[in-house]
Amino acid sequence: MTDTKAVRYEQEISDVLGALADVHKTMDLHGLDRTIHNLVQLRASQINRCGFCVKMHTKESRTEGESNERLDRIIVWDQVNDFTPREKAALAWTEALTELEPRTDFAPLRAELRQHFSEKEISVITATVAMINLWNRIQISRH
Repeated sequence: MTDTKAVRYEQEISDVLGALADVHKTMDLHGLDRTIHNLVQLRASQINRCGFCVKMHTKESRTEGESNERLDRIIVWDQVNDFTPREKAALAWTEALTELEPRTDFAPLRAELRQHFSEKEISVITATVAMINLWNRIQISRH
């Protein structure tokens, strides 16, 4: 009989998972706006269909003051007026780095980001997108 149970990463590579979690503490030292941080994590998790992460980041967002209305509409952020141009730039960057379409032109997305964020902030947003995609993939592998 074939064993199809999910791998228990927390037992097998707890040191690796701990090191990955520590990255977030370092990133937080750079002071990225928590609203942007939460929106980025939630949107990437939605795209990746990671139910565990969507639930977790929705709860965190609410705890940190995000409205239910905006959380309900983040999936259509580019079609509604609930999000600021700054937030929309971060969400567009998140989607581009999460979906990785071969024909994506990153130059205009970077130009839009630079209208709203410093180079350091863009760097932290990019690292946040990378990390949430990593966590999503670990969680999704358990499905």
